Amino acid sequence: MLKNKTYNRKKIWIIFVCCLAAILGLSARLVHLMIFKSEYYMEKAESLHERERDIKAARGKIVDSKGVVLADNKTVCTISVIHSQIKEAEKVIEVLAKELELDEETVRKRVEKFSAIERIKTNVEKSVGDKIRSYNLAGVKVDEDYKRYYPFGSLASKVIGFTGGDNQGIIGLEVMYEEYLKGKNGTILTMTDARGVELSEQGESRVEPINGNTLRLSLDSNIQKYGEQLAKKAMEAKGADGVGILVMNPQNGEIMAMVNVPEFDLNDPFTLPVGMDSSLLTNEERQDALNKMWRNGCINDTYEPGSTFKIITAAAGLESKSVSVNDRFHCPGFVIVDDRKIRCHKVGGHGAEDFIDGIKNSCNPVFVDVGLRIGPEKFYNYFKQLGLLTKTNIDLPGEAGTIMHKEENIGPVELATISFGQSFQITPIQLATTVSSIINGGTRVTPHFGVAVEDENGKIIKKFQFEEKKHIVSKETSETMKELLEKVVSEGSGKNAYIEGYRIGGKTATSQTLPRGSGRYISSFLGFAPADNPQILTLLIIHNPQGVYYGGTIAAPLVKELYENILPYLEVEKEEISEK
Repeated sequence: MLKNKTYNRKKIWIIFVCCLAAILGLSARLVHLMIFKSEYYMEKAESLHERERDIKAARGKIVDSKGVVLADNKTVCTISVIHSQIKEAEKVIEVLAKELELDEETVRKRVEKFSAIERIKTNVEKSVGDKIRSYNLAGVKVDEDYKRYYPFGSLASKVIGFTGGDNQGIIGLEVMYEEYLKGKNGTILTMTDARGVELSEQGESRVEPINGNTLRLSLDSNIQKYGEQLAKKAMEAKGADGVGILVMNPQNGEIMAMVNVPEFDLNDPFTLPVGMDSSLLTNEERQDALNKMWRNGCINDTYEPGSTFKIITAAAGLESKSVSVNDRFHCPGFVIVDDRKIRCHKVGGHGAEDFIDGIKNSCNPVFVDVGLRIGPEKFYNYFKQLGLLTKTNIDLPGEAGTIMHKEENIGPVELATISFGQSFQITPIQLATTVSSIINGGTRVTPHFGVAVEDENGKIIKKFQFEEKKHIVSKETSETMKELLEKVVSEGSGKNAYIEGYRIGGKTATSQTLPRGSGRYISSFLGFAPADNPQILTLLIIHNPQGVYYGGTIAAPLVKELYENILPYLEVEKEEISEK
């Protein structure tokens, strides 16, 4: 009996000690949570009773060189519901279905969904949002938002680009300068009770949004408009597949216009061109069609430049001392290289001529001779020196690179065809940039649109700087090339671009697209003015013109028409030009 009592006392004592230890442990834990972790758990508790909604930041504007707004914002609304606050569910469903033009079943699923906040529809016109707000329906939230708006519709569409449903840039300058344009969203924070009902007496706290900054461009909307009008007229007159026009300042790389006709409507960028039935396309085919519609041919596509490349061959020949302006040549209408007979565009040949005549006449045999004199190794080194084998680094996404033979694969025939602009491919922007360096005194500029970032008051926050490389060619070569190319317009194959009173230089080109013999051509003209001090350079390309397709006949007159309008606009004055 005594043993049992002793045993029970020990058992009770052990239980007491265990209970005491447990109480002390719980007390210690409680002290830890209440004192040392109080802030953490208070935040947790508050978060369960907080509801957060975004206040959208306005995306920064895009303006042209004169301050004309090219991309702006339009106020729209986002309609949402908070299930726990809805008092008249059927009326909410009826009103939202009617005003938002949605089927009732879709609205019902969202209204009856148990969630903190359920979005019904975005990008709702402000007038519709205001009307829904006027119903004063409990649990229905109408928040103002912004939608990108392009005042000029399709103007420079493949340059400016557009934004998606979240107002984030997708293509063009909109995506390239996203970090400056996007801004930072704000928030509205409200408190709720355990049922999720907002506590009106608690009010709401706001973190105001920070709007995006304004992007100022070198693009001139007036020059862009006129270029697009001219390109559309040419496309219709020649039944062409497309027309591209580049207008840039060769001294600093600022681009004044970049035309890619046909353009598309920036306010409706997901609608395919008229005449294309999207109902017959798979999703993949439809996306491919959209990608093609959005494609910027001036930077995304390569082509054989043809005779405009003779500018580069001539500069390399002069720079390497492989040719001089007084060298004599003979053109019988063709030249034999290895086993290949390469023809001149003039079947009967040009006969005896000097290098100046060879450029004025755009004579293939002359340039084949110059290319062979330079030699593959030295010519390839000039490609590198001029920057032809690297991208221009233009401030647009998706720039294509030059497609050129490897140095070790350049034999006499390849060298001959390269010398007059065939058997390799470059982008239009690469050609325009390289020629700019040849006529501006020898500085390789970076082509660009971005000039500065400004705040809402027009104050400059950041001015963009772009890389330049000096001494690409000598000043002597640059001066000679300007004189020679002025003679092409005043006396030679580019005479259809001549304007009395203006000194214009340039080069024509007619190249055949691959495969050879397809009957498809590319006609182009590269011109600049004033020839002695170039302030504007233009490259105009017509893709697959029908009928007459020679660059000197159909492309040069278009550049003439362009210059007759924009040279006075740019305040380039006419001058008395004496005969040399």
